[in-house]
Amino acid sequence: MAIKIKPLSDRVLIQPLEDKEVSKSGIIIPDTAKEKPQEGEIVAVGPGKTTDDGKTIPLTVKVGDTVIYGKYAGTEIKYEGEDYLLVREDDIQGIIE
Repeated sequence: MAIKIKPLSDRVLIQPLEDKEVSKSGIIIPDTAKEKPQEGEIVAVGPGKTTDDGKTIPLTVKVGDTVIYGKYAGTEIKYEGEDYLLVREDDIQGIIE
């Protein structure tokens, strides 16, 4: 899927992973009780952070990485019926391998 949103600077566009609807013990979790997801897949990245002297520092993450981010990080975006999250690379706490 080609997305037509290109993040600027050190920003990253993440598609949050859906929260599971059934717990490990088999209990069905209603939408109202689900927590905001904190994992997602990167679908677009910006060119990197620009330093004061004009050099660009490339991002550590890349398209396709599955990442963990802060619970209240970024800006939620709805694009073509899909939910996305636009965050700075600093808001990403880790890469799931």
